[in-house]
Amino acid sequence: MQHKQYLNIGKKLSVTFLVALTLLPSACGTNPVTKKREFQLVSEAQEISIGQKNYSPTRQSQGGDYVLDPELTAYVKSVGDKLAAVSDRKLPYEYTVINDSVPNAWAMPGGKIAFNRGLLYELNSEAELAAVMGHEMVHAAARHGAQGMERGIFLQGAMIAVGIGAQNTDYANLIVGGAQVGTQLVNSKYGRDAESESDLYGMQYMKKAGYDPAAAVTLQETFVKLSADRKSNFIEGLFASHPPSQARVDANKVTLAQVGAGGDWGKEVYAQKTAKLRSTQAAYKAYDEGVKALAAKDTVKATALAKQAIAGEPREARFQELLGDIALTQKKPQEALAFYDKAIKLQPDYFKPHIQSGIALFNMGKKTEAEPYLKRANELLPTAPGHALLGQLAEDRGQTDVALQHYQVAASSNSDIGKDAIARAVRIDLPRNPAKYIQAAPQADSAGNLYAVVQNNTSVAVDRVQVHVVKYDAKTGRAIGQSQALMIKGSIASGKRNQVAVGVQIKTPRDVNLYKVVIDAAELAQ
Repeated sequence: MQHKQYLNIGKKLSVTFLVALTLLPSACGTNPVTKKREFQLVSEAQEISIGQKNYSPTRQSQGGDYVLDPELTAYVKSVGDKLAAVSDRKLPYEYTVINDSVPNAWAMPGGKIAFNRGLLYELNSEAELAAVMGHEMVHAAARHGAQGMERGIFLQGAMIAVGIGAQNTDYANLIVGGAQVGTQLVNSKYGRDAESESDLYGMQYMKKAGYDPAAAVTLQETFVKLSADRKSNFIEGLFASHPPSQARVDANKVTLAQVGAGGDWGKEVYAQKTAKLRSTQAAYKAYDEGVKALAAKDTVKATALAKQAIAGEPREARFQELLGDIALTQKKPQEALAFYDKAIKLQPDYFKPHIQSGIALFNMGKKTEAEPYLKRANELLPTAPGHALLGQLAEDRGQTDVALQHYQVAASSNSDIGKDAIARAVRIDLPRNPAKYIQAAPQADSAGNLYAVVQNNTSVAVDRVQVHVVKYDAKTGRAIGQSQALMIKGSIASGKRNQVAVGVQIKTPRDVNLYKVVIDAAELAQ
């Protein structure tokens, strides 16, 4: 059983958020898009701050930015700027293309918007891009993310499930610390009302910006057809948080009748601006298949596919990372480091080759060389392996307080790495703060004999648990005496109990409430 101190950060945030709710007076405001009065606890300044703080780590966690075609990102930004100019809310909008083949798009509070590379393959015109962009922009402008925060949706049960070893390449479930919040925000499923509002006002923005809103109807019709095919990779992307339906298509048709069809489609310019991206689609498909092959432990196939991807696009850092991951799986860390070094040179500001290099060097015993890679990785995206290994390095130097801080962050990952971090943290902290980890209470048997019962709430066995018992006056509630120091005999396994006789006999069962057991000391079992 893990001590509460090391349990899920999401729960801590939830408690903090709920306490804040009780302290704040009722806050009403007008929605900037719908113009309706609504309950508002998250201010615009807070929305913008949350978006700024979480935009970068969330992009890191989803594949990092697509940097090989800056003109493409500039083009996506130009479409966003046209819609922002006619939107109901002026926010510091930002737009990024994420290097992920899964078709998806998302918006954070404060106007931070991202499009996956994979979604851009699937669109056929600038108007369709504007349809998705307008929809996401309304999510930000109409406070849909903030409303979710106010309802506490993204703070409930948000722990990230894991279970990977140091050589596994999937870091999606190892994000720790504040970066977890961004992941929760973009993965939250909007309610039906929020989706309807984003469709409605997004089409209005399209019309005002000069695009044909009919593109939003045809695009939703396509999405409905794709959703019927459960094999579509939209299912794990856009449809997971934005489920299409015939009802949405019908509603969009009503909106189209109201705002009127007509406007720019921009098919030719879209084809031109995405030409470079489409020319390398086969390379990324080979890479995606290579990642799957590596997950299936087919390193021969994975290597062939990685080399095929590199032949198609030699500038892509992810392809070099894949070769590094293959080499690490084959227990060739020196070879892996060479590939990770190439990846870092191609794209220095993506976390994964840094953390993988740090892990490889650490496992080779080159801990001093590993440290800067681990630190840089954590700057870009804090992960359980990064903090756990930095904790071990600090502990080796005798910096126990620094080590404890790293272990506590790593422990927020519900993974083997997190469990190990908990055990390491307990080893450091339990001897000096035993009462944080061991519960104690008085208990009497049928004959009235009083015992001090202790329970080990850590993940490791403890030994030499010492307690004393305080007696209180029934009338005044003041302490009127205490026992001598009592030692619990034998070690206590994780989650188990043990007891020691106090040497006191009580008269009635209620009298047990007049006693309190205090933990004085404990040690880790050898």
